[in-house]
Amino acid sequence: MSNAHGLNKQAAILAFATQGALSEDARRLSTLCRDLSVTHYQFQKQHKVRAAYSLFRHLMHYKPRLVVMEGTGIGGGLAVILARIAGHVPYVVSSGDAVGPYVGKFHPLLQPFFTFYERTLCKLSSGYVGWTPYLAGRALTFGAPRAMTVPGWAPFLRTEVQIQSARTAIRKRLGIREEDIVIGIVGSLSWNRKVGFCYGYELAKAIQKVDRSDIKVLIIGDGDGKAHLEAMARRDPHTRVILPGRVPREQVPDYLAAMDLASLPQSMDQVGNFRYTTKISEYLSVRLPVVSGQLPLAYDLNGDFIWRLRGRYPWADEYVQSLAQLLSRITREDIADKRSSIDDAQDVFNQQGQIQRFTKFIEDLLAEQRPPIDYSSVSTSTT
Repeated sequence: MSNAHGLNKQAAILAFATQGALSEDARRLSTLCRDLSVTHYQFQKQHKVRAAYSLFRHLMHYKPRLVVMEGTGIGGGLAVILARIAGHVPYVVSSGDAVGPYVGKFHPLLQPFFTFYERTLCKLSSGYVGWTPYLAGRALTFGAPRAMTVPGWAPFLRTEVQIQSARTAIRKRLGIREEDIVIGIVGSLSWNRKVGFCYGYELAKAIQKVDRSDIKVLIIGDGDGKAHLEAMARRDPHTRVILPGRVPREQVPDYLAAMDLASLPQSMDQVGNFRYTTKISEYLSVRLPVVSGQLPLAYDLNGDFIWRLRGRYPWADEYVQSLAQLLSRITREDIADKRSSIDDAQDVFNQQGQIQRFTKFIEDLLAEQRPPIDYSSVSTSTT
């Protein structure tokens, strides 16, 4: 179908991502809509006010039968809300975060406003697509008339042969011995000044409490938190923290293959408790057991592949100490045992199954819409 601003009048569905046309969210949405007739609108995130106004005008002019919005950015969200009120344009919203609490973590004074925005976005929608069942339930509580769950999938898959080949190659490149046990993480290393944390911090801090030279920490990514991690790494006399920096997106599975287990540090609060994060599907795609907190996902996903650590926050001493204790005693047999149950969880992240369920969800929404009455064809004669 057409894209950019080339919406045609016959398009039943308009789809866009509030993070922008080149974002991971946009790629996710494009894949989800693969079996539907969709016009992909190029939302320009960097020009929020102008983009919101432009989208609103398009919606009011072309009146698509349904809008599918990936993300909850306020520019796109206000446009669909106003088009729903002013033009009766129905929309579906898909999200991976609880908006109010997420904004509140960084800007506490704005939390009431964004909570009201989130409630309105859900209540006026025709449906909600949550990245987790917890978010879907939250949306239903806020008034969404229906909801479903689409947790996502690993964008790049590897065969077992490819995994083993990548493991050997990356370990050789990074100077990691085959007998070493590697725990790692991939992500944006953005430093949270409020709590003094970024992805990988829990690993770099915990390893300082571990008296084993065969345990290595591998942190993939870049950002202003990397300098903090490098400073911590220099304090380790065994040089066990490895920081290669950012790697190309398509090479991420190869670096994951070099690990033996993966860290999934999430806070047990109104943000972390609602998430799966995209990382978990990627970890499972290369058969990596996971280390995380006592989150809902750690109990709800099939299979016993997660080590559940004590502590409500991954930057808290209790969490770091619990992680250090695990790394001090972990064996290859422990890892193999956890890995053996990963197959039980992978069906949740099956891409084709999610596309099929999403397609049915959208088709059912369209089927329930009654076409507007053409009053010009209705006779007004009294004879």
